[in-house]
Amino acid sequence: MRVGIEVGGTFTDLVAFEDGQVLVTKVPSTPESPDIGAFSALGAAGISSDSVTDLVHGSTVATNAILERKGARVAFITTAGFRDILFLQRHDRRNIYDLRYRKPEPPVERRDCFEVEERISASGEIVRGLDEAAVRRNLIPVLAAGEYEAIAICLLSSYASPIHEQCLKQWIGAAFPSLRVACSHEITREFREFERASTTVLSAYVQPVIDGYLDRFEATLAKAGFRGHFSVMQSNGGRLPAAAMRRNSITALFSGPAAGVVGAIRQAARSGRENLITFDMGGTSTDVSLITGGRPSLAAETEVDGLPIRTPVLDIVSVGAGGGSLIWIDEGGMLRVGPRSAGADPGPACYGRGGTQPTVTDAHIVRGTIRADAFLGGAMPLDIDRAHASLAPVARSLATDTIGAATAAIRLAVANIVRAIQLVSTERGKDPRDYSLVPFGGAGPLLAAEIADEIGIPEIVVPPNPGVISALGLLSADFLKVVGSTCRADLDENAPAVIREHFARFRSSAESEFRDLGLHGELEYSLAADMRFAGQAFEIPVDIDPEALSRLSHSDLADWFADAHRRMYFHGGEPGRRVELVSLRSGVRRRLDSLPEFRERAAGLRQAETAEIRTASGPVIARLVSAAAVQPGGRVEGPALIEGYSSTTWVPPGWHALRDACANTIMRRTPL
Repeated sequence: MRVGIEVGGTFTDLVAFEDGQVLVTKVPSTPESPDIGAFSALGAAGISSDSVTDLVHGSTVATNAILERKGARVAFITTAGFRDILFLQRHDRRNIYDLRYRKPEPPVERRDCFEVEERISASGEIVRGLDEAAVRRNLIPVLAAGEYEAIAICLLSSYASPIHEQCLKQWIGAAFPSLRVACSHEITREFREFERASTTVLSAYVQPVIDGYLDRFEATLAKAGFRGHFSVMQSNGGRLPAAAMRRNSITALFSGPAAGVVGAIRQAARSGRENLITFDMGGTSTDVSLITGGRPSLAAETEVDGLPIRTPVLDIVSVGAGGGSLIWIDEGGMLRVGPRSAGADPGPACYGRGGTQPTVTDAHIVRGTIRADAFLGGAMPLDIDRAHASLAPVARSLATDTIGAATAAIRLAVANIVRAIQLVSTERGKDPRDYSLVPFGGAGPLLAAEIADEIGIPEIVVPPNPGVISALGLLSADFLKVVGSTCRADLDENAPAVIREHFARFRSSAESEFRDLGLHGELEYSLAADMRFAGQAFEIPVDIDPEALSRLSHSDLADWFADAHRRMYFHGGEPGRRVELVSLRSGVRRRLDSLPEFRERAAGLRQAETAEIRTASGPVIARLVSAAAVQPGGRVEGPALIEGYSSTTWVPPGWHALRDACANTIMRRTPL
């Protein structure tokens, strides 16, 4: 049996495959102990751990450790003169009009930052050697007195030559054998000192937390007789065995959103759709990504709590507009939705668990697009009176009733999500009307048609069981590793040789690592070069076919860069302009076998025939349809609510939905 378990902020989702059968389960998350929620999902699904052969897991443990400042106590070691790099950061202001603006706080105190005398040049040459005697005399005693749980080492220009970091790690390891030591050249071997230092410190900060979490998880599995393979999802859209995550847990920060994108791509591909805008609206946030030709884009950097993290991640834009996002009135009397969330505890007011503040879920209950007795297939009844009561203060502030407040809040949530879609499409030279919208997450299909109407997207592809697509993505993910490395060079006749040399080293290392991890079989490789015009501050990725490296010429690189630059900035490729090769991003992938077909789980609802939906233009009587009852070729005319176990799809007037042979529901506008 193959099982994927994704722990979200509000719900924990499970998808399992065995002998062509699909099992889907959704249970409330336990934020204080996410592993409890994971094993609760196994119990709710009736799955015994000893029957599982392949278990893939994604969670927010690392992200929460940073956001809640619950990581390890870390000592930061850097080159003399750079002790304050984590506090100086970049000379920018996120909000130029905020008179109380403060830079993001790093997870270490200044008193825990130490310097060593050494220097390596940007070309990797030793300018000043590292003195072992001085390290043992000056550094080791203060580390012993600090009661640290982890050490982060980031020496200047160590991306070009790691020799000093390697020596320092060896000496510290000899003095403190049980102490975790993270070196920047092992975490992110790219230039830009602040970003590299921030990434290394955050990796050291969360590594003991991840190690402890994985220890508990694996111990519980072993106790239950688990003998299968255990993998963890990464932010880059692939997974790796849990053993690999113990070396660099920072790569798992956004495993849930990444898994959702992978699951949406795989399911939409069954219906022949490859140009997609994925839209994952869960309990705490909405994550949007643009997919062209069935391939998600990778971003070289992301951030958590304002702190940069230099590691390859799927290019996802997030906004605080989930089902649990709070609806509130700001100091100026304006309506707001998010980014604060009610989370899993207490959750929306309609859950009846003590929450009193209104959320987007409460707005849907009041509007009628979620029926109180149909949530989670009827397994979790909701309280409509509490939903109305929570929205009453907002309604008074807006001089309307609770239905008006709910409608206004949902329209604002739609506007926030539309803006996120514009960020990944129109602002990057892509027309969203050329793409299909793929909504998932518990709340995604409820707003998909309204979002498509705002942007002009002609088609919506709703996957089966949309509320658990992230868990499906865990099982759909290939084994994958992506590594970035700085190799600055002019784009001249020597550039192809530089690229070939770097990629050959990566390929040899990747083959060895995957073999050591027990990942046998055919490996596929990818390569992208980050390039820029001389004098520019940021780079553009240019894809390179690894199979064509032997034929690669500098004129090919120049043409590809010019095309990429024109697509993004509408100019570039002018003769005589100097171009630089800055970094390479190399990937290795071992593909998985295909999965069985994913089908809608029966919800077991007591099905009424109609429901009243309160829209901005007035009340509408909608037909109620069971998602599991719609057969291939079945057509549902709007207005209708298609109710499933994990999510509800709203088909408004003027739209229709058609179930295709791959269990996807295709929504389009009905011709007049």
